[in-house]
Parts: sequence; structure tokens; C-alpha cells
Amino acid sequence: MATELTHHTAAQLAEGLRAQQFSAVEVTRAHLNRIAEVDGDVHAYLHIAGNTALATARSVDAALAAGEQLPALAGVPIAVKDVMATQGVPTTCGSAILKGWVPPYDASVIRRIKDARMPILGKTNMDEFAMGSSTEHSAYGPTRNPWDLTRIPGGSGGGSAATLASFTAPLATGTDTGGSIRQPAAVTGTVGVKPTYGAVSRYGLVALASSLDQAGPCARTVLDAALLHEVMAGHDPMDSTSLTGQYPDVVAAARRGALGDLGGVTVGVVRELGGDGYQAGVRQRFDEAVDLLTAAGAKVVEVSCPSFTAALGAYYLILPSEASSNLAKFDAMRYGIRVYPKGVDDPTAEQVMAATREVGFGAEVKRRIILGTYALSSGYYDAYYGSAQKVRTLIQRDFAAAFEVADVLISPTSPTTAFPLGDKLDDPLSMYLQDVATIPANLAGVPGMSLPAGLAEEDGLPVGLQILAPARCDDRLYLVGAAVEAALTSRWGGALLDRAPSLDREAV
Repeated sequence: MATELTHHTAAQLAEGLRAQQFSAVEVTRAHLNRIAEVDGDVHAYLHIAGNTALATARSVDAALAAGEQLPALAGVPIAVKDVMATQGVPTTCGSAILKGWVPPYDASVIRRIKDARMPILGKTNMDEFAMGSSTEHSAYGPTRNPWDLTRIPGGSGGGSAATLASFTAPLATGTDTGGSIRQPAAVTGTVGVKPTYGAVSRYGLVALASSLDQAGPCARTVLDAALLHEVMAGHDPMDSTSLTGQYPDVVAAARRGALGDLGGVTVGVVRELGGDGYQAGVRQRFDEAVDLLTAAGAKVVEVSCPSFTAALGAYYLILPSEASSNLAKFDAMRYGIRVYPKGVDDPTAEQVMAATREVGFGAEVKRRIILGTYALSSGYYDAYYGSAQKVRTLIQRDFAAAFEVADVLISPTSPTTAFPLGDKLDDPLSMYLQDVATIPANLAGVPGMSLPAGLAEEDGLPVGLQILAPARCDDRLYLVGAAVEAALTSRWGGALLDRAPSLDREAV
């Protein structure tokens, strides 16, 4: 029963809990046992919160026994990316500079999860301060892809994606600044969604780039992602960028999409997000997904977004600039570690700050801080940061024009499948190119989803399909995504993760 429970979807677990087929404690214990069995190899978690998770599960069981009406996902466990402040639980952002820091408050997303009565299993590994595309830049060691333990699980949220692919959590949270939810989903054969910017509160998320960061759901199915999306989204007065007004019903859209009828939907294939630089197996699976959309009744057209070719360059000026500003708060004075310079008897605050940052920040964080500080410096601001913001406006206009002729846009999520650990650590530009297809959505603030499109023939590893929708139209992602998922599941005869070679039913 325990192994079976870890392979249930979140929707199945929620239904089983309501029918009292099993208890929330049994479900939580099954996942904690699975973590103990396999996470030593995968290293998806940085901290396990077993006692508090079980306490939440017990309270859910008691409430169900008393006949109380509970939220839809009550009792369904979840893993949380370690960039979200969690009261009483260490929050390190994958960085040595925050080692041992325990927040005195909850991020708004965490508060919503707790209000939904979902047991939090623990905090997941990530690239330091969400800077990276492989989860190799964590100060606590890399996470490994459960499909192939010699490969990366994507980044920066590789830990959250790996919990799903290793069946150590049915749901997880992520944050997406340039693809950090969608790209890990693509290379692990899972589902990841970046909601419309402002749809999910950023309060309590340790900031990387404030105009780009967006929290979102990670799951194994489109419906599960929709159920978690519903929990996470909503207006928050603690976040000045939080959207007001009505939110689309993403759960209803996912259920409708699963019926497989996309009649009346126009899908745009983005010309600039494909072709040279994309692995042959990735292109093949993408072309097959396009055929499935047509078979489901969708009209498929090609659209051109010329400014997308400049998105990568603009992003890697805007992100480092905002990161340089946001990370200035880590000064060794207020929280985090403090390192004193060697050989200095009475160090100044500046000397302590320099010594702490030298030890506390990793190479990738330092690289981006230096780049961002330069771009914001006197005499260079307009030439670099200002010009990047102009490109951002052009990208937003390209999206607006494309959505005049198409309801959603599609592309491969990542140009390649998961690459070997260490393969790109000495080549930052090659690493940055992994996000070439996902970055435009963050620059424009529009929502995006990645879902499994199959396995590449060259290496047998997962390929992701990306779906993009206009701002505030997140429900379109779930409508189209669920239809594609239903068609592919039927073709495969089951879920893609059931075919993962590194995952037998007991251990990695």
C-alpha cells in the first residue's frame, strides 16, 4: 500500500482521503519512507519536516473523522522550494550565506498551503538564489535526475521537479524567473506552470529579480497542477504587484481539456523558438505534439515573434541588475552567516561584509552580481539596463501581436534533454542557452506551462512541450495542456514516468 500511495496523483489521493480509503497519516508516512529510501541518491531535499508534516496529517484525519468540510487538497503532501520563507523551518535558498537561517514568518504561498491543510514534507534543493539551469550551483551539492542519476534535473528548481519524478512528493512548489519551473519539468518528465506575473504572491519569496520572479505549481499531471495553482493564486495586499479581480477557473479548464476536444482553439507555433540548436529528438517529439493538437480539433498556424531572438541578451542584463540590488541585503549584519577576515584584529563592517560574501556566495552568484553592478553603474545604465528594458517592450508587443491570431503559443520547452552533470559548469553561456525558449514569457509577464511530450530517441530522456497564453488567461494553458496529456497518455498506455528506467517501484 505504501508504495502504491506514492504513485497516486494528487487528485487520486484527495479523492481517496475523502472516501477514507486511507488516512492522511498513511499517505504522509509513505512519502517520508520513500524519501528515506531514495533521496540519498537523488538529493532533492535540503531539509525534511517529518514531524510537522505528520502533525498536519493527524489534524486532517481528525477533521475528516468529525465530518468537517476541508479544502480540496487537505491531507495531500507537498514539497516546497527552499526560496520560500517557512516559519520554523530552515530556508537557505541553496546558499551558504543563509545556512541555518530559520524565518520567523511564512511566505504568503506557504500560508495558503497551510490554510489548505497540506502536510509540508520539506524544503527542496535549488541553484543558489535561483541562479542556474541545472541545480548544480547549490552550496549543498547537486540534485540528480531520477531518469538518469548522471544527469541534471534542470534548474533552478531541480529539487522540486526531482521530488515528483522520484515519487517522494505528489506536488511541489517552484519559482520561475526565466524558466526555473518549466525547464526542470521538461527534463524530468513532469508538469510545471509559471502563472501570470502577479497571480501568485511574491511576499516571503527571497527575491532574485523582482520584475521577473513568479511562484507556481509543480506536479505530475495537468489536473494536479491546476489543483495546486488554485491553492497558490489570489490577491495578496502584502505584495504591491499582486493582481486584483477575478482569476480564471484553471481546475475546470483542466477537466474540460481532458475530454480531448480543442475545436475552436487556434494554436500558434513560434517560428523563433525552434530550428538550429534544438536537439533532433526534441524537434521530433514537438512535431508529433503539433499533430496531436490538430487531431484534437485545434487550428495550427505559424507565428513570428522577431524580438524573441534578443530575449536572452536582454534577460541577462535585467536579471543580474535586479539581483545585484536584491542581494545587497546580505551584508553579514542582520541575518545569515558572519565571517571575520583572517589576520585583522579589529575589522570594519566593510571588511566583515567582504569576507562573508566571499565565503557565502558561490561562483555563479558572484558572476551575476558583478555583471549586474556593472550594468547599473554610472555611464552604463542607459546603454545596458535601459536598452534591455526597451527590448522587453518589443517582446511584449510581439506577444500581443501573436495573441491577435492565436489563443495559445507553443514551442519546445528546452532545446535539449537533460545534459550530464558537470557538462556545462565551465561554459556559462551554454548553460544560459537552456532557457532560450522560456525567458520571453518572464519578460512579458505571460503564463507558461511545460508538460511531457515523450522521450527523445537519442537518449531516451524526457522532452517538454511549452504552452504560452495571454496574461490572466492561465486557464488556456490547462485546457490545451490537458488535451495533449490525454492524447499522449492514451498513446503511451499510461503516464510517462512509469517508463523511467531509473525508477523501479521501490528505489532509485
